[in-house]
Amino acid sequence: MGRNLYILAGTLFVFSLISCALAYTNIAQQPGSPGDVSLWRTTGLALFVLALVVALAGVLSSLFEQAERRAEEARRERRKR
Repeated sequence: MGRNLYILAGTLFVFSLISCALAYTNIAQQPGSPGDVSLWRTTGLALFVLALVVALAGVLSSLFEQAERRAEEARRERRKR
């Protein structure tokens, strides 16, 4: 599950970079474009924060999976003795 969360975090990060890049191009400043510059920057920031939260969840998930795996191995070793 941790790997899936890392992929999701990476995807959100790429989208946040694209949103911020659109804020600094002339595309966002043209009349009739989808939203204004501040909207693109806010969207980029929100996606970046969401990517950080998802990456943290991925790290915690991986740590708990590793702790559970090691606890199971320790239980097996105690049963063998």
